[in-house]
Amino acid sequence: MKRLVLEPSERRQIDRLVDDLVVEFGPWEAAQFVPHAKRVAESLPIRVRQFFRRVLSAETDVAVVSGLPLSEDLAPTPTGWEMAAKTGAGAREEVVLTLLSALLGEPFAWGDQQNGRMVHDVCPAPGKELSETSGSSTAPLSLHTEDAFHQCRCDYVALSCLRNDDRIATTVVRADRIALPPRLAAILSERRFHHRPDQSHVGPHGHASEAVDTDAILFGPAEARYLRIDFDDTCAADQDDHDAAEAITELYAHVCAAREKVVLEPGDAIFLDNYRVVHGRDPFQPRYDGTDRWLKRVNLIRDIRRVYLATESRSRVIG
Repeated sequence: MKRLVLEPSERRQIDRLVDDLVVEFGPWEAAQFVPHAKRVAESLPIRVRQFFRRVLSAETDVAVVSGLPLSEDLAPTPTGWEMAAKTGAGAREEVVLTLLSALLGEPFAWGDQQNGRMVHDVCPAPGKELSETSGSSTAPLSLHTEDAFHQCRCDYVALSCLRNDDRIATTVVRADRIALPPRLAAILSERRFHHRPDQSHVGPHGHASEAVDTDAILFGPAEARYLRIDFDDTCAADQDDHDAAEAITELYAHVCAAREKVVLEPGDAIFLDNYRVVHGRDPFQPRYDGTDRWLKRVNLIRDIRRVYLATESRSRVIG
């Protein structure tokens, strides 16, 4: 894991940059700003830019930036993303995360996730406690790579912490830390698995428009394997393929043995390589009193043309 801790002068520089953006672009609207984010990100402190260049070139699996500026009058934690969207809570923090994210890739969104918003709010929502969505709380968020069902899944997941008084951990598993027997790795490398859309795309009762994808779980260079898995929604493509089903169960045991817990502090932003890291979240009891855990999230892709091909337009919103 690579970490950059900002100096006070760098934090002030980022704050001034956000002030300038408010003057230039007016009220914050992520979708309108995102096409300009890479240009503006060149004004971030040089150590920040150098850090992300190293993350990209080395394919760093987990990277953290600490000491990011937070609003002195930070709003109470919203009770769900709809409230955050309606009130604009955490807008300055969204600007900061979008700028940092632009150094790694291109932000994009899903039409069926948080109404196609480019920056998501991750906070507990009443009635979503046991769901497989960012509004869950009392149920653990199962280990997964983001949007494993889709060929246009992100290259990186960016999460910034606004509030985490209860020190709730983000769980990460780095592919390089998973020790797999050769026979198991061979089965997981075959196209014998279905990756179904998760509940954030389907909803509790609806149906996703995307077809279920069939592919391998392990792929890429043998010396640095990539992963594609959602332990809630990946299954054997053939219900009679017992070896494939058992391989998922066995993989889960190996993944759990390699789990690491990262407690994000307010002002931390973590960047997870979605091809090299499986992630999740510990369960917690929400209070819905404005003090619950609150993150912002952005999905990033290295080549925005993959999104344009998926949407058959120059839209950054898929579906």
